[in-house]
Amino acid sequence: MTSYQDHIGQTSQLIRSYNGTWDGIDAESVARMRLQNRFQTGLDIARYTAAVMRKDMAAYDADPSQYTQSLGCWHGFIGQQKMISIKKHFGSTKRRYLYLSGWMVAALRSEFGPLPDQSMHEKTSVPALIEELYTFLRQADARELGMMFRELDKARETGNQVEEQRLLHAIDNYETHVVPIIADIDAGFGNAEATYLLAKKMIEAGACALQIENQVSDEKQCGHQDGKVTVPHEDFLAKVRACRYAFLELGVEDGIIVTRTDSLGAGLTKQIAFSKEPGDIGDQYNSFLDCEEITDLSTVNGDVIINRDGKLMRPKRLPSNLFQFREGTGADRCVLDCITSLQHGADLLWIETEKPHIEQIASMVDKIREVIPNAKLVYNNSPSFNWTLNFRQQVFDAWAEAGKDVSAYDRAKLMSVDYDGTELGQEADEKIRTFQRDAAKRAGIFHHLITLPTYHTAALSTDNLAKEYFGEAGMLGYVQGVQRQEIRQGIACVKHQNMSGSDIGDDHKEYFAGEAALKAGGVHNTMNQFAA
Repeated sequence: MTSYQDHIGQTSQLIRSYNGTWDGIDAESVARMRLQNRFQTGLDIARYTAAVMRKDMAAYDADPSQYTQSLGCWHGFIGQQKMISIKKHFGSTKRRYLYLSGWMVAALRSEFGPLPDQSMHEKTSVPALIEELYTFLRQADARELGMMFRELDKARETGNQVEEQRLLHAIDNYETHVVPIIADIDAGFGNAEATYLLAKKMIEAGACALQIENQVSDEKQCGHQDGKVTVPHEDFLAKVRACRYAFLELGVEDGIIVTRTDSLGAGLTKQIAFSKEPGDIGDQYNSFLDCEEITDLSTVNGDVIINRDGKLMRPKRLPSNLFQFREGTGADRCVLDCITSLQHGADLLWIETEKPHIEQIASMVDKIREVIPNAKLVYNNSPSFNWTLNFRQQVFDAWAEAGKDVSAYDRAKLMSVDYDGTELGQEADEKIRTFQRDAAKRAGIFHHLITLPTYHTAALSTDNLAKEYFGEAGMLGYVQGVQRQEIRQGIACVKHQNMSGSDIGDDHKEYFAGEAALKAGGVHNTMNQFAA
């Protein structure tokens, strides 16, 4: 990346080449604006973040402790504040991403209003949110660099050369808030052509990683609800290829495709796969169908009949015209889905499970890795799981199996607050705390995400504020529960004018109008009450 001083030098030379007509332009101001706008297009972002993610994937292959994480964000401001907080607390954004949840787009960003997670929202709302997220992340860069430029001016004014050099080095080595987004394209919103068109829009908005699932587009359900219907592998692979073509057309050659299988909880298929010969991928898909042997063709009336091992078999068909898989085949279907996806262009896997159980996940990953040793997962640490109850039950069952006395605990009531301080409750909490680390090591999980966390935090914090502000606490409910905490915890947006870009605007006014600039950040600005 071009250094600050090089930007100044190049721009100074450009200004001089216009023989005085550009003398009202300040080269250092241009350099600052350029550095504050490092990514000029969404494709610039997609190419940069794809390289970041590929590097992280290689690091994980070498050391599973180098797993990555993200939180789902439903608004640009939420994503921005998340990354600002990460930089504040940890000094770096490395291995921290953003997740864009189709569920949250449906529930919060559709023009129809709140919708269930069934791909009914406008497909354009997904690339629009990607663009919004990156607009806010780029603004976070501009804001932070702007404050560094102000500190640089102050160091020069006071003659502090050591501080000036420190700041110049910090500016040249600035770490951006722009990080990879794993973006949910649901089941592709239609046929492969529709998937390709939407994938292009998402990539052009900045997405380097697309997550696509093997459900039927027009029957798509939330991953943690019933009634899921999968498609044959060839149908799904056509959409995977559509995503890859979109990446390649736009010059994002190392774009990432995450293929999600919902087969563990999906007992239905809309169609029987086409098969040319025994053992091909269509035949393998059909082998999981729940069938009954036909011995008397006169009993067949408008039914579909398939040949299985030389026998005529009738797949069980429901009144909905859907075909049913055999009970207990979900894990094997997941394994086949994952191997097939990786063999046909996918980069990462997503297995949607009904509970957060490391050994359940690992049992499938072990089988996948027998064929593809470096197979890696993106895993949904879902709020749809009752984490407290699940892990307390896991500990209870492990204790019971080991012969440990569990008579003090009622397995059916383990969610009770009465168990919070108990040995069982504490052991369960410790397993939750280390779940991501342990699953990354044992179950091949490269990326851990929570799909809907900021949906829940927004509801919780709003409930707490409403309870206090509209109750006896009145204004103290806001001051004590929000503003005082912002000040004491160093939350940047307590100075909300600065966060929204007021200081950046003042800088631009000065660039454009010089001493005539009418700036907002004077002595009468109430944000001065929040000076450090």
